[in-house]
Amino acid sequence: MDPATLAKQLAAGGIPTLHGRTATLWQLVLQAPPSVIAGMLGYHAVRTKAVAAQAGGTWTKYALGDHTK
Repeated sequence: MDPATLAKQLAAGGIPTLHGRTATLWQLVLQAPPSVIAGMLGYHAVRTKAVAAQAGGTWTKYALGDHTK
């Protein structure tokens, strides 16, 4: 199902979707680096970094690379 069609059907049923998406994005950027979330969801990395900063995320101190050594 197309996301726009689904959104229209949910709105017709009185179910808001915007706040749920926003809350979900906030939770995701607290659990993983914003750049990873951006790539997975198709957002721009600047947007997810801004959301992470608003949510109080600490992924700016995340060291990329192989940590198995």
